[in-house]
Amino acid sequence: MMQQKGVSMTISSSLNAGVAGLAANANRLATISDNIANSSTYGYKRMQTDFHSMVISSSRGGAYSAGGVRVTTQRMVSASGSLVTTSNPTDLAVRGRGFLPVASSSRINLDNGDAQMLLTTTGSFQTDSNGYLVTPSGLTLMGWPALANGSVPTYPRDTGAGLEPVQVNVNQLTGEPTTRISLGVNLPATETDASSTGDSQALSIEYYDNLGISQNIEIEFTPTIPADGSSNEWTMILRDTAQDGAVIGEYVLSFDDGRDAGGTLSGVTVVSGGAYDDATGSLIVDVAGGPLEINIGQPGDPDGLTQLSSSFAPVSIDKDGYPVGNMTSVEVDSNGFVHAIYDTGITRTIFQIPLVDMPNPNGLVALDHQTFATSPDSGTFFLWDAGDGPTGDIVSYALEESTTDVAGELTDMIQTQRAYSSNAKVIQTVDEMLQETTNIKR
Repeated sequence: MMQQKGVSMTISSSLNAGVAGLAANANRLATISDNIANSSTYGYKRMQTDFHSMVISSSRGGAYSAGGVRVTTQRMVSASGSLVTTSNPTDLAVRGRGFLPVASSSRINLDNGDAQMLLTTTGSFQTDSNGYLVTPSGLTLMGWPALANGSVPTYPRDTGAGLEPVQVNVNQLTGEPTTRISLGVNLPATETDASSTGDSQALSIEYYDNLGISQNIEIEFTPTIPADGSSNEWTMILRDTAQDGAVIGEYVLSFDDGRDAGGTLSGVTVVSGGAYDDATGSLIVDVAGGPLEINIGQPGDPDGLTQLSSSFAPVSIDKDGYPVGNMTSVEVDSNGFVHAIYDTGITRTIFQIPLVDMPNPNGLVALDHQTFATSPDSGTFFLWDAGDGPTGDIVSYALEESTTDVAGELTDMIQTQRAYSSNAKVIQTVDEMLQETTNIKR
């Protein structure tokens, strides 16, 4: 009687194991179907199914009860797909480790300051009616806003609280006043001889005021004519056209005629205007819009003002500032800086996009539209500069392809189908054996 009971339990466990096998392989087929369906979905991370045996009992020489199989699924978020080139400068993909921070556009439009930071590895971003960079699926790119001078202040790296939607005000007018000018000008040494006519040399330098309007500093160089020999001395007078030609600085320039430093500045005497700093080679003058630094070179420096030969030559004039221009496009560099490009040829940094990293990317929670959310399994996240630390860089004009290998998935599908059929055969065999057991009582 006990032996018959053991046989019955063994047959029953075989039936349960067959049912578990059917369920496990059906689960695997579901993941395969999902992977194949998203084989052309940019940024899709394939699902992986693993089987684990269940052991209920094990005895030597006695009845054995089949435990069956359990199945677990995991999305391989850490895997990276290949990158494909596009024609859109704001198509972005992460090359290497890290995620782009994004947020749901619907949450941002609520304007309640509580938009959850989501993560993705790629996205085709375009400006919407408000200038935000948004994907067709409604994900808004997030980043740190830059200051007016293009620098990005320090933001907390262990929270997304400092992130803001990246907004591009296309056709926005902008300009920058000139605050620094460097002069590289050669004055003719022959003009300081006693026999020279003493003619002045004129130079006009354009600068931009606080409103982006073009102004000029008119510079007049007048040689000092000695009774005999050479004076090697010039008087430099600066006038501002924004102040109706008012004198804003007058300086006496002395030049070296020695063998080692011949032709370079040897000293500057201030008649009026800002003081000359021989440590930096700069002097400060006050134009209509405020102070303006003019670098004429340090004593002995051959790159500033020089006095050589017989020709007047503005060798190099370098300055900052630019006129008012329209924003025409934006681009994102490999370090995540968003640059606005203006029709004046000027490029200005307006945002920085960090890359988010965590110890276990495969522990992230998968959401719609190839996005992920952090969880206790993923670990604490950190916002890195792209290309710094463990993270990769950001590639523009590119999208990341799905990590699905269609050939591999089809092979797995064949194996799954065969395994499913085999488990169905086990159930059919158990049914026949139970029928034979029932027939014994007849």
